[in-house]
Amino acid sequence: MKKTLRIAFMGTPEFAVPCLQLLLDHKYPVVLVVTAPDRPAGRGRKVQSSAVKQCAEKNGIPIIQPERLKDPEFIDQLREFQINLQIVVAFRMLPEAVWALPEFGTFNLHASLLPDYRGAAPIHWAVINGEVETGVTTFFIDEQIDTGRIILQDKTPVGPEETTGSLYLRLMDMGAKLVVETVRQIASGQVVTRTQKHLQTPKKAPKLTADNTRLNWEDSQKDLYNKIRGLSPHPGAWSYFENGGDAERVKIFRSQRESNSTSASAGSLLQIGKRLLVRTSDGWLEVLEMQLPGKRRMFVQDILNGLEIQKSARFL
Repeated sequence: MKKTLRIAFMGTPEFAVPCLQLLLDHKYPVVLVVTAPDRPAGRGRKVQSSAVKQCAEKNGIPIIQPERLKDPEFIDQLREFQINLQIVVAFRMLPEAVWALPEFGTFNLHASLLPDYRGAAPIHWAVINGEVETGVTTFFIDEQIDTGRIILQDKTPVGPEETTGSLYLRLMDMGAKLVVETVRQIASGQVVTRTQKHLQTPKKAPKLTADNTRLNWEDSQKDLYNKIRGLSPHPGAWSYFENGGDAERVKIFRSQRESNSTSASAGSLLQIGKRLLVRTSDGWLEVLEMQLPGKRRMFVQDILNGLEIQKSARFL
C-alpha cells in the first residue's frame, strides 16, 4: 500500500544539495528543510547561508535553522509540520527525540559501504587507505553513530590516481539517486532492511585534524602518495618546509611516485631542473602541486621559477 509522505530534509553542505533537488524533481513532498544557522565565512567573514538553505529558498520550502537540536521549541516545530519521514544528509548527530519522531523513521545517507568507515570523513579515509572500492549507504538512524539497519548500498571503484575531490563528486551523484530510491521503497511499503555486519576491526573515518593530516616522511612512498590524494583538494596534506630559514608550514596537493635509486634520509629534497623530489622511507615522491604560506596553490615548476632550493632544504 502506497504511503502518503511528509518529508523533512536535514542537511547543510553542497554534498546534500543534489539529494534535495532530486527529491523535488521526482515530486516527493519535502515540506520542511532543517539546516545549520547562517555563519560568517571566507576571508571577509561575511555571514553566509548553507548550500542546502539556498536550494530550499530557491524552491520555496520552509526552513528551520536550530542552534540546539535538543531544544523543545525545535522539536515542537517539527511536530507542527506533521512530518512522517526524515532524511539526513551531511548534518549533525540527531538526538533520539528528533530521529525517533516520524512514523516511518529517519534515514541517513553515508558516503561509505557500512559498516566500514563510520565517522566524519569516510571519503577522505577511503582514499588515504588506498581502497579500490567504496560507495554509499542509506540506513535507518538508531542510538549509535552510523550503526543502524542498512536499507540500500551502491558501489563504485576508486581509481589508483583518484583524489577525494573527484570521488566526492561521484558519490554525491550516486548518493542522490540512492536517496530517491530509498524514499520510493519506503513510500511503496516495500522497504527491506538488514543488520550491519559486526566487524572485529572496522575501518574508521575520524574527523580530520592537524595531527592526522600531517605528512610523516618516514612513511612509505605508497602511503604518502595515497595520503596526499586523499586530502586533496581539502583540507590538504601538510608538512613543515625548511629552506635555509625557519621551518614553514606548506600544503601538498598532488604528487607522483618516482623511481630513483639515490639514497637519502626521509624528508630530504632533490631538485632536478624544475622538478622537486622528496625522500620517503622507501623511495621518492615528486611533488607536483604545493601551497606556500600566504600563497595560492601552484604547480611546483612555477614555484621553482621564483624560489631557490637550498642544499640543506627538507620537509619535516
